[in-house]
Amino acid sequence: MDTKSLLGENTANQFFLMAGPCAVESESMCMHIAEHAVKVCERLQIPYIFKGSYRKANRSSINSFTGIGDEKALKILAKVKAEFNIPVVTDIHAANEAAMAAAYVDVLQIPAFLCRQTDILQAAAATGKWVNIKKGQFLAPSSMRFAVEKVRDSGNAQVFVTDRGTMFGYGDMVVDFRGIPEMQAFKVPVVVDITHSLQQPNQGSGVTGGRPEMIGTIAKAAIAVGADGLFLETHPDPANALSDGANMLHLSKFEGLMEQLTRLRQAII
Repeated sequence: MDTKSLLGENTANQFFLMAGPCAVESESMCMHIAEHAVKVCERLQIPYIFKGSYRKANRSSINSFTGIGDEKALKILAKVKAEFNIPVVTDIHAANEAAMAAAYVDVLQIPAFLCRQTDILQAAAATGKWVNIKKGQFLAPSSMRFAVEKVRDSGNAQVFVTDRGTMFGYGDMVVDFRGIPEMQAFKVPVVVDITHSLQQPNQGSGVTGGRPEMIGTIAKAAIAVGADGLFLETHPDPANALSDGANMLHLSKFEGLMEQLTRLRQAII
């Protein structure tokens, strides 16, 4: 699929990246992360999409942070888009959120737990925006064909798929890298969500855990296998992030990882 309309002219020799904080916590935090990521990605010629959730609807505990307010957070995403002239992506959680979010962002992301929800996929498709469907933790890669078809059959060919790991046991994820070529067979770009693949959800404390020390391992494997893009969450202070800090990449490690992945990508093309 041609991604030029979203990512620019030359994407054949480089992976693209969706990265940012788990949730929009504040304007200053988003601007700080975006400024750093844009500078690194421009230097390495990595097509970049800023990621931020305007609201977190799927939390283990009722006491978990969910957001600063939908409109406030979406306006911050729109400001990031305008300030740095980059596309932005956010996730939606119900069909009636699609049009609202589409007014501010370029890509609508369908959370993994909702990837089979026909009304959400159709509503996202109807906006004319790009649609990123995360593979359900409970689905085989081959089953994602039907989610892709729901978007295409709704009149929107601008779709890609993101693998975020599969639940093989209690409270842990495993990435099956066979899924990358399997889903590329649907003629869509395939992304690997590095940081969510390393989540350890539904811990006894009610807060999701993670294994951030494995971020480089999963990212390098994804590039080596031929993923079209990567997705990761990054933060200047993961220990004090308001959402999913346990599996985020420290912003200070972002540049070094992107340099390694770029060299690896160039070695295999």
